[in-house]
Amino acid sequence: MNITRRDFLKIAAVTGGAVAVGTPAVKSVLALGKKPAPLPQYIPTTCEMCFWRCGVIAKVIDGKVVKLEGNPIHPNSRGKLCARGHGGIGLLYDPDRLKTPLINTGSRGEAKFKKASWDEALGYVAEKMVKIKEKYGAESMALLTHGTISTYFMHLLQAYGSPNFAMPSFALCRGARGVAFELTFGEDVGNPERLDLQNSKAVVLIGSHLGENAHNSQCQEFAEAVGKGATLIVLDPRFSTAAGKAKYWLPIRPATDLAILLAWINLIISEGLYDKEYVAKYTSGFSELMQAVKDYTPEWAERETDIPASLIVETGRVLGKNKPHVLIHPGRHTAWYSDNVQRQRAVAILTALLGAYGRPGGIYLNPKKKLEPVFLSDEDYPDHKPELNKGNYPFAGDEGITHAIVKSTITEQPYPIKGWFITGCNIMKAMPNQKETLQAIQKLDLLVAVDMMPYDGVMLADVVLPESTYLERHDDFFVVKERALGISIRQPVVQPMYDTKPGWWIAKELGKKLGLEKYFPWNTFEEFLKKKAEIWGINYSELSKNGYINFPESEKPYILPGEDFKFKTPSGKIELVSKELKEHGFDPVPKYTKHEQPPEGWFRLIYGRAQVHTFSRTTNNPSLWELMEENVAWINARVAKRIGIKNGDYVVLINQDGIKSNKVRAKVTERIRSDCIYIVHGFGSTSKLLKKAYLRGADDQQLISKYAIDPISGSVGMRVNFVKVSKEV
Repeated sequence: MNITRRDFLKIAAVTGGAVAVGTPAVKSVLALGKKPAPLPQYIPTTCEMCFWRCGVIAKVIDGKVVKLEGNPIHPNSRGKLCARGHGGIGLLYDPDRLKTPLINTGSRGEAKFKKASWDEALGYVAEKMVKIKEKYGAESMALLTHGTISTYFMHLLQAYGSPNFAMPSFALCRGARGVAFELTFGEDVGNPERLDLQNSKAVVLIGSHLGENAHNSQCQEFAEAVGKGATLIVLDPRFSTAAGKAKYWLPIRPATDLAILLAWINLIISEGLYDKEYVAKYTSGFSELMQAVKDYTPEWAERETDIPASLIVETGRVLGKNKPHVLIHPGRHTAWYSDNVQRQRAVAILTALLGAYGRPGGIYLNPKKKLEPVFLSDEDYPDHKPELNKGNYPFAGDEGITHAIVKSTITEQPYPIKGWFITGCNIMKAMPNQKETLQAIQKLDLLVAVDMMPYDGVMLADVVLPESTYLERHDDFFVVKERALGISIRQPVVQPMYDTKPGWWIAKELGKKLGLEKYFPWNTFEEFLKKKAEIWGINYSELSKNGYINFPESEKPYILPGEDFKFKTPSGKIELVSKELKEHGFDPVPKYTKHEQPPEGWFRLIYGRAQVHTFSRTTNNPSLWELMEENVAWINARVAKRIGIKNGDYVVLINQDGIKSNKVRAKVTERIRSDCIYIVHGFGSTSKLLKKAYLRGADDQQLISKYAIDPISGSVGMRVNFVKVSKEV
């Protein structure tokens, strides 16, 4: 589908766009001898205000971005943008942006920077990297990364000779889910998730805050499902935005989610509510599963969860009645406790019993098209020592686990890590136990940060390399796996501001300084993209003009009736009982785990997201800061009355290790359990260069000084911290 001139004029009409040259208004201006106002350009690109990567059309007048709109042909945006997406202009023109390379002239963390040229800054980094390689080996450099920039620096690091890179998003977000679904179905549910919400008749959200996380197309489909009358069941200790749309809100005791999942599985099997034909044809291990869950009754689950057994039975029957058009939302941030994989396995097993994988209203299939891999170079990477970034966790993914690198940096075992690159992630807000992170950083010989803003983690660096925003650069193509396969392009809509550079340029130029030119055989990234488009049989000109193209022949969302479908598991079937887990000494069927509950007078710290912010990366954004300047602490109204706190009072949260938060306003509400405190993640910045965000609100990550590790995947459970509340005086 092409974006026509009519499409652009519709967008212009909505946004107050300029009129065309032939109109009477322009003719009258010309008759008066005046120069007409510059006509707008409409340039498509791909957003990176969050990981959803929506298609965007930028309205540019006289070299300035004045409006961003959702690309109507991109499936992740469908013509709409969330608040964060519109905030891309705020990022572009934020006066606090990093504007030039910086070299720290004081002690580490002192943030006494001098301005430097790119040649000086990259030369400094290259010289340090050469010394580290000579003294300790190339594997002693590590990369902690997130976002599109990861592609270039993972390539650089492997060309240099190190296998040690990790993305916090694996261990702290999607990792447990990915492992659980791969063990069960042979593949993850995708990113974005392949959820057929628009056709769902029943939807279960387990701590998944749709409407607050602003996952654009998913929120649009969620609204469609609710509008069509889908029954919504929400398990959450807090009455979230989504809970306000639900028929059933189950204010579950935190850390007991697995209990209700196992009780539902038991109920659906014992009452014959499962999809018998689907289970018989596509699954293995049903009999063993039935025996393993027989003691997990609704009455047992009531004692664990605080949810009445009658309500567990009623909601379980709703799922059975609406099969297979049921979506048990797999979530995204799933790293809560020490049994993350087994909890997500229960979600996957329940999905399978209801026949909802590869069926309308459940989880749809991957599109049926493969694209030939096209690498940044054809050169083989040098041999290296064993990687550290998966730790001793048998199912840790290729994205690696960040805490394994942190531990190795501190202990220098089995070999030392002496240099870190941090690209596209604010490590002080993205990792638990800040004291441990700082301890590791102090042992480094080199810390390099590549980013757009002076975030907390950036301020700890020896060298800061300023990256251009997504509106100022090319990046690699995005392969979009919606119902049909598609390709999205990111391209500059304006020239880079200040002395900033695209991530690909920074990696390439540093590679040159390290003598790795052969790994970067292209002059510009657009040159590489055109080559890739040619290999994939894509019309690059059409893609750059429209922003998105798809392959409609690849669309095959559902298993067809009677189809002999094979799953990508060892058995070719959905594995209700996992032989792989059993071989590694883990339970092949999830077993319930009891977790510590807060003592009297303490509250479990839970956290989440806001509609208008992306973690800590937008709290200084001028556009979005106006919508939400700081977070608040949700406190149950009865608790607040007992301890003398009124709505709007400033309070301080103190965790079990004696760590105190910055002051934060109390939100006194009936919409949260009495044993929990909730705050939105990402606030309380300690970077003085973030003039709007500095010390605004409380930093939940500061209070997460304790964490649990899932032994299967290495994912990090962060909902294991307890806090007290003290009124600020």
